[in-house]
Amino acid sequence: MPGKLRKQDFETSSRIPIDRIYGTDDAGKFPFSRGIYDEMYRQRLWTMRQYAGFGSAAESNNRYKYLLASGTTGLSVAFDLPTQIGYDSDHQMAEGEVGKVGVPIDSLEDFDILFDGIDLAKISTSMTINATASILLALYVAKAKKQGADLKKLSGTVQNDVLKEYAARGTYIYPPQESMRIVTDIFAWCATEVPAWNTISISGYHIREAGATAVQEIAFTLSNGLAYVKAAVDAGLTVDDFAPRLSFFFNAHINFFEEIAKFRAARSLWAKLMKDRFGAKKSESLKLRFHAQTAGSTLSAQQIENNIVRTTIEAMSAVLGGTQSLHTNGKDEALALPTEESARTALRTQQIIAYESGIAETVDPMAGSYYIEYLSAELEKRSLELIEKIDALGGSVKAIEINFLQDEIAQSAYEFQKKVETKEEIVVGVNEFTDNKNEVPATLKIDPNLEREQIARVQALRNKRDNKKTQASIAEVERSAKDGSNLMPHILSAVESSATLGEISDAMRRVFGEY
Repeated sequence: MPGKLRKQDFETSSRIPIDRIYGTDDAGKFPFSRGIYDEMYRQRLWTMRQYAGFGSAAESNNRYKYLLASGTTGLSVAFDLPTQIGYDSDHQMAEGEVGKVGVPIDSLEDFDILFDGIDLAKISTSMTINATASILLALYVAKAKKQGADLKKLSGTVQNDVLKEYAARGTYIYPPQESMRIVTDIFAWCATEVPAWNTISISGYHIREAGATAVQEIAFTLSNGLAYVKAAVDAGLTVDDFAPRLSFFFNAHINFFEEIAKFRAARSLWAKLMKDRFGAKKSESLKLRFHAQTAGSTLSAQQIENNIVRTTIEAMSAVLGGTQSLHTNGKDEALALPTEESARTALRTQQIIAYESGIAETVDPMAGSYYIEYLSAELEKRSLELIEKIDALGGSVKAIEINFLQDEIAQSAYEFQKKVETKEEIVVGVNEFTDNKNEVPATLKIDPNLEREQIARVQALRNKRDNKKTQASIAEVERSAKDGSNLMPHILSAVESSATLGEISDAMRRVFGEY
């Protein structure tokens, strides 16, 4: 059965018994450096997600069904750039980008196609979406309602981490303060309406991809997390009511031992910060639960088979570091979106680690290593020093507004690139051990007709819907943006009345402005 190790007794191939844990029995206990659960993978494996979405809702639906049939245990949805920044597919800003780096979503009609034949009550779905997270969450809930799902049990994650967009990625719409208001509206609404949903995935992944070091990834991610918690508390929410549904998203990079230590240090530091700064009392409020993805920035366009090895090393670091879910990159992702074959190989990498390597059979197998313990302590100490530096600037939002985070990341990226160019850092197949072969592997191609079909579909929707009802629902979103009431009920009503993502985004643009 996927998700379980299927072992009665844990032992090596030589019949040597394997204990649950070695050394201090503190897994599942504060400050959680050894893991947030006392049994970890012996009881339940991490969720194996494969990030996917491209071309059209129908094409993406086919890929999801393929991945589920291949043994993936959770879906992870990639959205195209227009969807991420609040434009419908027929907007002039969307031209040439529809379906290119993810699935285009304009309306509930697209969600009906995207999840056709997939029971949302039985699957956990992660959606990598930020500036338009409120709209995509509303669409997901609306689709689940149509399926008759119990919303109280609906499980998944919406990334909803807009602060890192200003610092590292760029798919923001509104100014930071207004974006924070939308984030806290999602926190408050989900606490009563969709209580099992993870309301945010505070992301260090993109910070690391932009060039940050491991220390910066921890510090900037946790600083952003502290900003979200403070904003929610300032909005009147009780920390123990929303903190258990916070989650994180980290990069599993190539320096094997530092990455294992990074995950252990981040857990310990977050638990202490939540307890000391916000007085969180529930154990679940102190636990740093995280998804990991192997590092896209380490993949090379040259000798792409080498990327399978890189991804395996990175995936093992995430598992040894105690991740709750994992995506493994395809070997061809330095060139294009992954083909079906490379996506399968990436998933099989996780399955081999889970079922063949023995890594999952004891809790925190790297604990007690002098090197790992040293690195964990150093990373925690140095990350806290950087967090305190951000605090002195007025917190994460202020630090982003004065470009502190952006400048720090850019400097680290520059220093690393210099090392690659001088061969102080070796990248196999790129600046050393190269060959003269110019083989171009077959890559996934997006049919240009899909963009035209998507544009025709959204235009047809506007012609056939009850426009009076739709416009009234959009007006309610705009009114809510003005008067400060929670946006989520009005966004949900709007998507259910066939309002498009662009129309709802524009309603908020008219009030909040653009950044």
